[in-house]
Amino acid sequence: MMLKDLIIASRSYRSFDEHVKISEEMLCNWVDCARLSPSSINLQMLKFRLVTKQNELDAMLANTRWAGKITDRKLPPEGHAPTAYIIICADTDVIATAEHFLKDVGICAQSIMLAATEAGFGGCMIGSFSPKTVTEVLALPDNLSPRLVLALGKPDETVVLTDLPASGDTSYYRDGDTHVVPKRTLEELIVK
Repeated sequence: MMLKDLIIASRSYRSFDEHVKISEEMLCNWVDCARLSPSSINLQMLKFRLVTKQNELDAMLANTRWAGKITDRKLPPEGHAPTAYIIICADTDVIATAEHFLKDVGICAQSIMLAATEAGFGGCMIGSFSPKTVTEVLALPDNLSPRLVLALGKPDETVVLTDLPASGDTSYYRDGDTHVVPKRTLEELIVK
């Protein structure tokens, strides 16, 4: 796959085939892609907590909020939960002012998601969670501050990109079982 194809295929999936597990080795390979990605002044201040044990998977699912704009159904649907998570944490032992370098979180998250997509998996970047609760649930040390949750699995839903409607509404929505994501046109984004 070409990079643009990977980017198009790397969507926010919210329904997964729970029969398809992700090995810790595969998760480590994806984190290695993040490790090799650019880092602000090369601080490499992020750490990654892998979640594959069922009790931790259940706790993470219970402590994350999914697709706030979709209110007519539970996501992920019952029996279609992620089979792994990667929690991206800032390590305050590396730099106490980690908030100034959080662009690294986005860089690493995108690298991981593209690696997952290339391997035939997918996921959802979740910012809607309680860092305090995740720290407690996963027994993270005090120096690690959860910044982003990556929910991962084998997607079992269809996500379609479409142009924005005439109203300009960017809200994603469900059309039956298809997740529809409106995108602005390239012409709208280029400043002349």
